[in-house]
Amino acid sequence: MQHRETGPQQPADMPSVRFRPMRLEDVPDVMVIEHESFSLPWTEQAFRSEMTLNHFARYLIMEVDGAPAGYAGMWTVVEEAHITNIAVRTAYRGRKLGERLLSELLDTAAALGLERATLEVRVSNAVARSLYDKMGFREVGIRKGYYSDNNEDAVIMWIDLEHRPLAAEDTEGSV
Repeated sequence: MQHRETGPQQPADMPSVRFRPMRLEDVPDVMVIEHESFSLPWTEQAFRSEMTLNHFARYLIMEVDGAPAGYAGMWTVVEEAHITNIAVRTAYRGRKLGERLLSELLDTAAALGLERATLEVRVSNAVARSLYDKMGFREVGIRKGYYSDNNEDAVIMWIDLEHRPLAAEDTEGSV
């Protein structure tokens, strides 16, 4: 994956957003985002192992005005992307950056030749479920007691990458 920045036609008050592959030196920043975002955060060692030992793992960093603002990851398994994490720092939420980050991850999966993507999300996470629905994911099942901190169920969601709707920023003539 190459570095990708938002286009030059942005209004001056819009932040500069850049996506790039996660590096080991990003792990401390990722841990801040992880602890802000999840009640069951991954450990630093889990991320280090993902990046050094898991050849199926792909992780992205989203920088806003040069600062790490979010990250996303997936495992590439045969023709499927299994989305493991997506998170945006608290200070950057509410600006549609999660949508941009997820779109970039799905674009990366499609560029790798993957056909579908899946994820699990807490039943109670209405914000994330709404984003996934907006991006074209469909709910296909429930994993009972999936989350060990409170035994909450997870909704299983899938998307067909070839036929997914384009994000508003990707459509010609959008403003």
